[in-house]
Order: sequence, then C-alpha cells, then structure tokens
Amino acid sequence: MKVLQINTVCGILSTGRICTDLAEVLEQNGHECKIAYGRMNVPGKYQRYAIRIGNDTNVMMDVLKTRVFDNAGFNSVSATKKFLKWVEGYDPDIIHLHNIHGYYINIELLFKFLKDFGKPVVWTLHDCWSFTGHCSHFVAAQCDKWKENCVGCTRKRVYPSSLFLNRAAQNFRKKKELLCGVENLTIVTPSNWLGNLVKQSYLKDYQLAVVNNGIDLEVFKPTNSDFRKKHGLEDKKIVLGVASAWGKNKGLDEFAALSESLGDEYKVVIVGIKQEQAVGLPKEILCIPRTHDVKELAEIYTAADVFLNPSRQETMGLTTVEAMACGTPVVTSNLTAVPEVVDERTGIVCENLEIDTIKSAILEVLSRDYPDTRARAEEYEKSAQYRKYISVYESLFKE
Repeated sequence: MKVLQINTVCGILSTGRICTDLAEVLEQNGHECKIAYGRMNVPGKYQRYAIRIGNDTNVMMDVLKTRVFDNAGFNSVSATKKFLKWVEGYDPDIIHLHNIHGYYINIELLFKFLKDFGKPVVWTLHDCWSFTGHCSHFVAAQCDKWKENCVGCTRKRVYPSSLFLNRAAQNFRKKKELLCGVENLTIVTPSNWLGNLVKQSYLKDYQLAVVNNGIDLEVFKPTNSDFRKKHGLEDKKIVLGVASAWGKNKGLDEFAALSESLGDEYKVVIVGIKQEQAVGLPKEILCIPRTHDVKELAEIYTAADVFLNPSRQETMGLTTVEAMACGTPVVTSNLTAVPEVVDERTGIVCENLEIDTIKSAILEVLSRDYPDTRARAEEYEKSAQYRKYISVYESLFKE
C-alpha cells in the first residue's frame, strides 16, 4: 500500500514523531509512506518521507489572517491547491490525517477533495479542534458549547488565537458541514477518553478505533548521562516536567508553586520552556529549552527521580509513557486521558491539583520502589501499536 500522512510537523514534537514512527513501521512491513507537513524543519533521517505543503511565507500569512479573522483552517488556499495536485499524481491508497490545524492547509479544499477522491481515509485526532468552533482543548475551561454550536465562545484568545473577530459559531457550522460525510473514513483516537468525546460530537457517525500512541523503546530506556553533574544536582531529588509548549493548562503554575514549597534537597526541572516564560518563573527552577534530540530527552527522564504531569489537556500522555520507559515513576492528575496509562505499578494519580496533594504524592512516590515502570511502558512499544494501523488500513482498503 501507498500511505500518505498529513500533519503539521514531521519527525519532531509528539505528533511529528508519531508520523515518522508509523512510517518506519509501514516500511518494515513492505509498504510505502510519505508525510506531508506544513511547518518547521525535518530531521535529516526523515527527509525521505517529507513533502512540504507551502512555505514559511504561507504559514506567516495564515497566522496573520487567523489572528484577525478567527478563521483557522480556512486559509492557505494556494498552498493547498498545489499540494492536492501533487496528491492526485502520487495517488495514495490510504490518506491518513493527523493535525490539520496549525496554519498550513485549507480544510475546505482538503475535505472537498477527499469526498471526490474516494480513497479510504484514516484520521487520528490528537486533540479536540476537529469538533469545536475554535479551541483545541476545553476541559480546563469547563466548556461544553462544542456539543451544540459554540455560540458565545469565550476562548478566542487561546490557540489558534484571534485578536479581533470571534467566529467560533460560524466556524462550528462550517466544520460540521465539511468534516462530516466522507465515505470510508475511520477516526482513531489515542485514548478511550478522547474517543468518548468524539462519540458526543458531530463526528459521532464515523467508525471509531482506539490506537494508543507508541514509543521507541530503543531510544526511551534507562540512559546514563552527566546531566546531574552538569547542572550540580548530584545530591538533589529531581522533579521533572516535559512539554513541547508550556502554559497554565499544562501545569506551569503548579510547577512554580511546587518549587517554592519543596525543600532545598529537591530540584524542579522543566524541559521545553521558552526563554520569556523562564524569566517569570522562580529562580529555583532549572529551565531547559525544547529539544528535538530524543536521546537527550531519555537522559533527562532517566536522571529524574519522579516525573510530574499536572496537565489539564492530555489526549494520552506520551511524555508520561516516555518517562516510565526510562524507569522513572510518575505523578499525574486525574484529568483527561493520562490515568489510562498510569497505575499503582508506575506512580500516583492525584484526585486534585492542589499543591499539598501534589507534594504529598511526590513524597510518597519517592518513598517507594517502582520496579515495573519500564514493563508498563513496554505495552506501548511503537511497532506493536502501529501495526494496528496497518490492520485498519487493510480493512478499509478491502472495503
């Protein structure tokens, strides 16, 4: 089979690594794969898969229009037309969508094309943007307007941010009309939690499958390094957080408060933080910029004593599984999908995100042994997980 994946990025960040991991599994099983992407650089070893949609100028113009008109997903017209002509020539057997937001592709042109093209489509949802009028996450805001019409949206300033107009209700109607009605389309979610939300949305009539995200156990494993020595942390208990984009809903406030609550024998370390964010955090926190070097990530996971994930917007919790694969126990919240991957063998799920609760859980985890964290993570080995996609492809292809 020839499989075409479409995603915002390729080979980097969580969704980009999922795409390339899946491409490698497809190759190993005798299939061909290309990954069409919209933004950022592609690591050299993945260039053979990569097809770029548009260019940096296209992305910048899309961002600008979105900021003004609140029309994320309805820009990038010329870049999308050019790309769809390429798709016709490539003639894939399966088209696999991932994140189709991110300022790089026009969903109106894309879905009209998919309806006419007639090839089987798999769509992996990594967040909730596909069935809202604006935002990609709504749990922290306790908003359920997405179930009906998104009228009166109060979240226009969150990603994908609009500085002026508020067209959430209009976007909701347009997306509902466009995104529904594709024959032979299967939606895949990485967790039961997200799957249950889909069943409540206007996408509920599509066939649904759950395939957990996979990780590379050859990379994410206990890995020795000089991380502790390099940062003067030989005698510290490290509490680690990792994210590609930090904010309140990822738990940044909890990390800040925790660093001031823990004693001198502890060190809070955050990976993926922007410089302007680091300036506003307590000086006790060790802030490390985002890295695309997965081996470096494995070294940091291994060096940590406990991995903390207080996020309010996780559709699976891939960093949590990566930490577990490196032998590090975890503390997380009971919100969204992360509790599906954490059990008593690997850490503690907190009933709330109060600092005293989180601190108590961290101290309890540090007082125990967790010899099975790696074994639990092995259940998410990428080849085993992504071979499930091949089964989905084959069933659609036969139909």
